[in-house]
Amino acid sequence: MPLDRFVRALIQWQAVDRPAPVRTLPVEEVRRRYADGATRTRGGAAPEPVAEVSDRTIGVPDGSFGVRTYLPVTDRGRLVTYLHGGGWVVGDVDTHDGVCRRIAAVLGAVVVSVDYRRAPEHPHPVPLRDGIAAAEWAAAAFPGREHVIAGDSAGASLAVGIALHERDHGTVTFAAQVLVYPPADPGLTSESARTYGTGYLSDVEDLRWYYEQYVPRPRHGTDPIDLLGADHRGMPPTVIGTAEYDALHDDGVALAARMAADGVEVRHVPAPGLVHGYLLLADVVPAAAEATHRVLAAVEHLLTQVAVPH
Repeated sequence: MPLDRFVRALIQWQAVDRPAPVRTLPVEEVRRRYADGATRTRGGAAPEPVAEVSDRTIGVPDGSFGVRTYLPVTDRGRLVTYLHGGGWVVGDVDTHDGVCRRIAAVLGAVVVSVDYRRAPEHPHPVPLRDGIAAAEWAAAAFPGREHVIAGDSAGASLAVGIALHERDHGTVTFAAQVLVYPPADPGLTSESARTYGTGYLSDVEDLRWYYEQYVPRPRHGTDPIDLLGADHRGMPPTVIGTAEYDALHDDGVALAARMAADGVEVRHVPAPGLVHGYLLLADVVPAAAEATHRVLAAVEHLLTQVAVPH
């Protein structure tokens, strides 16, 4: 499918601005730029209404991190623990506020958005441990609900790591797992990485830089960031969203195939004509809003088909 015309306009606008590559900038500048971009793509749209929003701090043995909780207007007895994207380095509960509000409204779920500590100050496994602690806190704070673990981009990688931990060592049972444009191969060896690695709002060399900040020496096949090398047997039913013009497109397709081979029920939701990060474009790109709702419709279908003991 041709590149979405609104996305093409964004790419052309970025080309005129000629921003410096992420990998050449100080981390704080990268974070500021990402946050500014998230603000611009809201386009002045009114936030999705929710019943209540609250922030709190969660203490862990080596420090603390924040969570933001959204209570839905119409509560359908569900719970989503959400991990934001941003290469484990940028992004926070503010950049993904609109995403979490939309999830709460569409699914009728309490959403716990995790403000995990970020690399490079806090490399692996700190963000993963924060995510595990947040999911377990959410399950205890909102018991008896269908619990979904979800994330986009780097947050999707964290979501898988959390689900793997809970499968093997934890106490939380997830009804579903939602992974939107997940990074699955730290080597970035796919055809989509070569084809869409430049000129589509995200640069493959910047992706490599993000990986290096999170895990300075990736151990392919043994590290949680190598999702294609993980054993996914016994994982919850999973929705995987991919974007057509995304360096990580093939990662999501390969991960869906790997999970299916391990016996996981997988629903792949493609986003034709779109790029990496489309969840943050839903307020200004109609096709991104449609793709977001297709992902959530797939989650809705899973939750109405799968019975999970509480």
